[in-house]
Amino acid sequence: MGRMARSHKYRQCGMTLIEVMVATLILSSGLLGAAAVQISALKHTDSALMTSQASFIAYSMLDRVRANQQADYLYSSAGGAVPSGVVNQDLNDFKRNILEFGGETATGMIAATDREVSITLEWSDARRASHIGSRQTLTLTSQIAIDTLAAAL
Repeated sequence: MGRMARSHKYRQCGMTLIEVMVATLILSSGLLGAAAVQISALKHTDSALMTSQASFIAYSMLDRVRANQQADYLYSSAGGAVPSGVVNQDLNDFKRNILEFGGETATGMIAATDREVSITLEWSDARRASHIGSRQTLTLTSQIAIDTLAAAL
């Protein structure tokens, strides 16, 4: 009986090395998951910021077109002559805003019919995509009311 009491007396108190390793594995996988969520959030936040900036540039140009309805705003940043005067200033600002926003690879285009204007911006969004060269496009299309007083003059 003395022997049985003695072995019972030395019971383990605490954790084994295997339990510590399992706990460390679970904790590290949780931390890696949290880091992956943070990285994904950063990618999507940056992409949302770029889309918001593109929207701001497009709406700014649309407001300029509405303010000067009689002018010809057809434009592509890929080339072409830029008219003079107010239209020239507006288009130069548009081009500068696009380059500051998206760099050398960003493009912008203004297309118009009688009463409809479409402004398209395209830029590289490599941080969001899993492959290099990914492009995002924003197209803003709006109806333009004809100013009858200005048209009559």
